[in-house]
Amino acid sequence: MQYDHVDRLLVQWLQQRPDLDCSPMGVIGRISRMSRIVDKKLDKTFKNNNLSAIEFDILAALRRFNSLTTPTELYQTLMLSSGAMSTRVEQLVQRNLVERIYSEEDRRSCNLRLTKEGRSLIDKVISEHLVNEDEILKPLNQEQREQLASLLRTWLLANEK
Repeated sequence: MQYDHVDRLLVQWLQQRPDLDCSPMGVIGRISRMSRIVDKKLDKTFKNNNLSAIEFDILAALRRFNSLTTPTELYQTLMLSSGAMSTRVEQLVQRNLVERIYSEEDRRSCNLRLTKEGRSLIDKVISEHLVNEDEILKPLNQEQREQLASLLRTWLLANEK
């Protein structure tokens, strides 16, 4: 059997505090390490396309919605603060990837949509992103991926509020 970094920590805790059940560390520690590794690998694709992870999320959400979307709908979907969303949207507008469509009744109100350039970019990046994600999951076969997705869904349903 091979041992990972978390196994070594668990052995150390077992030696120092055999009275404790450190098995939760085995799960949480691995999830934490996985998150850092995955984020680093995902960021590479985003950076190669001159995007941050948040900008990718905004463009991807607008592409999924495929219709005019309010900034409120967008930041609620992405779980960002309105301030963070406004800053990022403004940067994407300046780069001609997103456009604001102002209401004729109330100029303070607007909807967002991808520009032609924004749609083209996100279509390219999402394809690269999926190849990257598939590569990240390569150590797992399809059955293992489905099992892991099911376990993670169960946990999220119990913990997302």
